[in-house]
Amino acid sequence: MNIVRRIGASPRERGSLSGDTCPDIFELSDGRFAVIGTEATAALDQELPPDAARADYERIVIISRDTLLRAKADIPDE
Repeated sequence: MNIVRRIGASPRERGSLSGDTCPDIFELSDGRFAVIGTEATAALDQELPPDAARADYERIVIISRDTLLRAKADIPDE
């Protein structure tokens, strides 16, 4: 599994002062996506709707609205 490409604008393009750290989305060689975000599992786990669940190895992360909206055009339809 490898990172194929960034989805959306880079942190610097989104206004990160250092351009080094910020939420980010990547497409992987196996077709999945990887997300860098703020870990929020403890804060949001109990807020999940009844029809949502996560495995012990999964985490809930937060990305900014701007990160996702600017990635929208790069997300493949299939």
